[in-house]
Amino acid sequence: MSPHLDAMRVERVWVAGGVVRIAACTRELTVACPDCGRGSARVHSRYNRMLADVAAGGRPVLIGLSVRRLFCDSPGCGRRTFAEQVEGLTVRYQRRSPLLQHLVEMAGVLLAGRGGARLLRILKMLSRTSVLFHLMRLPLPPASTPRVPGVDDFALYADVYGTLLVDADTRLPIELWAGRDAEQLAAWLRTHPGVEVVCRDGSLVYRQGITDGAPDAVQVSDRFHLWQGLSKRIGDIAATHRDCLPAALPEPEPAPPPATPAGPFRQTDTPARRHAQRLFEAVHAVTDTGCSLSAAARELGLNRRTVAKYARAATWQDCVRRTRPRRSTSLDPYLDYLRQRWEEGEHTATVLHQEIAAKGYSGHYQRVKMAIAPLRRGLPIDTPRERPPSPREVARWITTAPSRRSLRAAEALPRLFEHCPELNRAHDLVRQFAVMLDTRDAAPLPDWLEQLTAAGLPALASLAKAIREDQPAVVQGITTRFNSGVNEGRITDLKLQKRIMAGRAGVPLLRHRVILMALLRRRYP
Repeated sequence: MSPHLDAMRVERVWVAGGVVRIAACTRELTVACPDCGRGSARVHSRYNRMLADVAAGGRPVLIGLSVRRLFCDSPGCGRRTFAEQVEGLTVRYQRRSPLLQHLVEMAGVLLAGRGGARLLRILKMLSRTSVLFHLMRLPLPPASTPRVPGVDDFALYADVYGTLLVDADTRLPIELWAGRDAEQLAAWLRTHPGVEVVCRDGSLVYRQGITDGAPDAVQVSDRFHLWQGLSKRIGDIAATHRDCLPAALPEPEPAPPPATPAGPFRQTDTPARRHAQRLFEAVHAVTDTGCSLSAAARELGLNRRTVAKYARAATWQDCVRRTRPRRSTSLDPYLDYLRQRWEEGEHTATVLHQEIAAKGYSGHYQRVKMAIAPLRRGLPIDTPRERPPSPREVARWITTAPSRRSLRAAEALPRLFEHCPELNRAHDLVRQFAVMLDTRDAAPLPDWLEQLTAAGLPALASLAKAIREDQPAVVQGITTRFNSGVNEGRITDLKLQKRIMAGRAGVPLLRHRVILMALLRRRYP
């Protein structure tokens, strides 16, 4: 029936209550004593064991096995009797076959508690198995001292963090604990002497822990975190010079003079603009006399913030909400055609939609109707205007290698650098550091740090100070092959395991699953 059942003699098989039941007994074989190893076939008694096995034909399987208790005839053995165990079928004090027990344990490793229990119920195994109990019974592999461990932190929940240690040579997780203080890391390193190199990020806590626990180990500040720290500083600089970012846009082409509207129309003749002008005049009429903002707010019946906004504005136009540039849509390639057909006399939105649909437009009729609405009032079609880049986008352009930049970035950066010398200076410093990382040459690092300090940019000056405090580890990160890439990958996997358990896993369970999952993937790639 199954290979692991060959060691017993099956007497009867029947189905009762949706369960396949098997009555069997062991074969009359000589069995070795578990203490002295001497074989024996002299029977003391028999007893029945109930074993759950893997499902057969979609039904749970129960094996009623008659097992012998044998005498040990060795005069020097302290054991008088012993129960025989059937290899591959029975284990001492266990009511499941080894195959079923392995499936239960692997379900716990892969799917945790509730998910594993659901899977076992689908597979028609005995229900109400304590999957987590069997998972926590699995022994973890012995923690050997790694030559090159990597350490990094991760968020357990809210503001609570944990620490993960990974062997950079085997790429397997070693240990996991709650907290990220220096003493915990130092204590682990003291109990595992022999560590030669430790990879970490720029954390002061881990730096101190490694110094206390393994003072002879070489510390390596990870290249990725160095580049990430520099990129963040570039983003801060771009945010500081936000007013310069519109200079990255090309010069707008002169727009053709708009058609004369059928009736008088002025830009100020909108309710919002007239309201802003009235409020501006009313607020300044009160505040220009020396009245405080709070008194002006009480007199005018306005919120103090509203009064403050209008009082600080130089003109009333500054208080009007500016219309954000329209984003491009799928209709934009057909706007010239719509304008041409309008001038030819076709003013029906349904007909225009049918015509551009025949040319490949797949959008809705309503978008066409809204696009030609300004033409009915004698105004031009609203064409999309390019938005200025965000500080994050500019930082990404600067930190991207010139050979890998998009066409937009390659065209926009020269215009931006011509307008903003600070960003141009930051770009030159970024490219110098990129060359150091690419060539693994840290010789220019001291001069580069001096340039950061003298650049006149506070964000880069603070970065230079932080690198100087950790300069030996930064040099190792630039020049050696060691990095924390394995740590980042394992932390990504750790977050996945947390989400599988709905984020409610305690540290002991999380440690078991992370370590055993890595071993399972290594065994079954």
